[in-house]
Amino acid sequence: QVQLVESGGGLVQAGASLRLFCAASGHTFSIAAMGWFRQAPGKEREFVASISRSFAMTKYADSVKDRFTISRDNAKSTLYLQMNSLKPEDTAVYYCAADQSYGLAHANAGGYDYWGQGTQVTVSS
Repeated sequence: QVQLVESGGGLVQAGASLRLFCAASGHTFSIAAMGWFRQAPGKEREFVASISRSFAMTKYADSVKDRFTISRDNAKSTLYLQMNSLKPEDTAVYYCAADQSYGLAHANAGGYDYWGQGTQVTVSS
């Protein structure tokens, strides 16, 4: 089993930056791809970014490309999301996800096996 815990969210002004963290514990050796998803009030959960096990490939939603950067440190079992030039529309609960069987970055929420509890990101106008 794998447990994921997000941190780093907060309340910031538009244009500011935040760095999100996802700490994985348990059988972290089984983790392949990892990703970030977000859910705003009244909306469904949407894909943000994903990264392969080897760091060889990343995938981003068009809405965050060139602003957000996903990275991971497998030795530390930690996933990161650097968020720059934040906009009010980025306001959401951000969730970390881990896929235990597929190693390439992907946006299919149903393919991820483990999820964190989420961390709130609020961007004021």
